[in-house]
Amino acid sequence: MANDEVETANGNNILVTRHLKKYYPIRRGFNPLSRGQARFVRAVDDVSINVPRGKTVAILGESGCGKTTLARAITLLAPPTSGEIVFDGKTITGNGGRVNHKNLYREMQMVFQDPDSSLDPRLRVKDTVAEPCRGLMERSKEEIDSIVMKSLTAVGLTPEHAERLPSHLSGGQKQRVAIARAIAPQPKLVILDEPTSALDASVQAQILNLLLDLQKNFNLTYIIITHNISVAEYLSDFLVVMYAGNVVEYAPSASVISKPRHPYTITLIASAPVPNPWKRNLLSTEIMGEVPSAINPPNGCKFHPRCPYAEKICSEESPELREIAPGHFVSCHFAEKTA
Repeated sequence: MANDEVETANGNNILVTRHLKKYYPIRRGFNPLSRGQARFVRAVDDVSINVPRGKTVAILGESGCGKTTLARAITLLAPPTSGEIVFDGKTITGNGGRVNHKNLYREMQMVFQDPDSSLDPRLRVKDTVAEPCRGLMERSKEEIDSIVMKSLTAVGLTPEHAERLPSHLSGGQKQRVAIARAIAPQPKLVILDEPTSALDASVQAQILNLLLDLQKNFNLTYIIITHNISVAEYLSDFLVVMYAGNVVEYAPSASVISKPRHPYTITLIASAPVPNPWKRNLLSTEIMGEVPSAINPPNGCKFHPRCPYAEKICSEESPELREIAPGHFVSCHFAEKTA
């Protein structure tokens, strides 16, 4: 979390990020009037999280809050601007850390949001799943072929599917191939970026149950990126809520869902679709105002222009992520008012 005491509280964390930032510079072109101080898109702005071994941590937030950028920074696909990442006891960035990318991706894999763009349309399924094994594992061809078939079987696909191209698969089957590719190198941590957002509702349930089975059978740790509160509640053990590049709340999932404490989390959970029309309360939980600019964010708490509890201090000082109940951390000056 935001302070060192929280970050090191649990020695069984497979992943710890400390004050992680990812800024994207804005190019000004040739306009002489645009000269001056460099400007950045602050996609991830000082994020510290813990991921316990063997558990699932869901990162929840609306589109544009920095969830996917955080995942890409953790995997070093978008190297962080600053901060530190400790994976399985080793610093992989920050403080001059050195990393062997082959060893890293052998133990950390990612399932991307859109299987249509992440699967090579020219490769058969068996070659797609075998590709990371050939690059990351020192195994014979026979051993890799065996790993591929075991991975496909684990995700519910058959030898017949192994010979197909992605264009001959349904959306759910493509996502199963993407998951099989991720688990084939036998990683310790799998990051799932919106794994069900592009699927039909009935297929979503199948994929979620599949992920739970795989976690149990292969002893996996998950980070799941989602904007779907129901998915986060169903899959995760811990919930990280992000707003405008910052973590605003972190706690066990049941605690956040049943008793959210940050004003943004309260509104986010209350505004989730409810199948019973008599229980809907969208109008009473509407968030006023607009999402702040990632280029020029407001001073102090980034949520204060939209917060019903905001006072003067909120526009002057950025709140720390503090523990307001055992294991429940909130970044808000007045979290006690929301109880």
